[in-house]
Amino acid sequence: MSDLPLAGRRVALPESRELDLFANMLLKRGAEVVRCPLVAIHDAPDQQPILDWLQQFNSQPWDDFIVLTGEGIHRLLTASERAGGSVRDEFIARLAQVRKITRGPKPGAALRTVGLKADLVAVEPTTAGIIRTLQSEELRGRRIAVQLYGSDPNLLLMDFLREAGAEVTAVAPYVYADDVEDARVDALIAEMATGRLDVIAFTSATQVRRLFQIARRSVGEQALRDILRRLKIAAVGPVVAGELRERGLQVDLMPSSSFFMKPLVRELVKQLGTRPSDNGLH
Repeated sequence: MSDLPLAGRRVALPESRELDLFANMLLKRGAEVVRCPLVAIHDAPDQQPILDWLQQFNSQPWDDFIVLTGEGIHRLLTASERAGGSVRDEFIARLAQVRKITRGPKPGAALRTVGLKADLVAVEPTTAGIIRTLQSEELRGRRIAVQLYGSDPNLLLMDFLREAGAEVTAVAPYVYADDVEDARVDALIAEMATGRLDVIAFTSATQVRRLFQIARRSVGEQALRDILRRLKIAAVGPVVAGELRERGLQVDLMPSSSFFMKPLVRELVKQLGTRPSDNGLH
């Protein structure tokens, strides 16, 4: 048996912000990685609203900042740096002053890159979790900034805050380029159908939704489910696993507690770390 525990395994990796890190961890363990652009993230094409929001956030007193994604913090920091002058330093200083409410662990990790941490973490990493966390609080008159994800206006959260009497401002610092490279997604589906892949590893619910969106226009959702059921399916955490289960799929691999890349790689090694001929993978 090879000293590389994943030698001979072929792993499909939907693209993400940390794709290279994830892919390299698998390559070092001998796996062959098949990449696919299920999610591509770009700065918002019109940066002026982002700059206007930064100026408003930096110059006015805010009580709370709801951070929905780590990606949003990274993009706002990048935008503030591009703005030049003292904008980035002022943004970090204002972040330190407000109560930072995060949807899950990734926003907290992004805040730690500038020496900050979440003050309040949602009871579960969803919009509903944010709402449940704040439901018992008096929000009337509070000034709340919200970082949105993608181009989703998140009316559920915004309506909740406004109906509770809060003054709200929102920023959407990035977009998902989910209308590009459809052909590569179709190619991945075709590759999965051949049986030459061992596992597909999902790291965000958006990747799952994107895959089914493309399949709906090509092979059909039921055909995609049938194809995926012939593979092992790995999920980085319960939110991703829930997205898969809602589509009638079984999640075979998931970290038991710490929902990050390294624990997912360890789980892949634990479950797949033998030669393909030594286990009944399919």
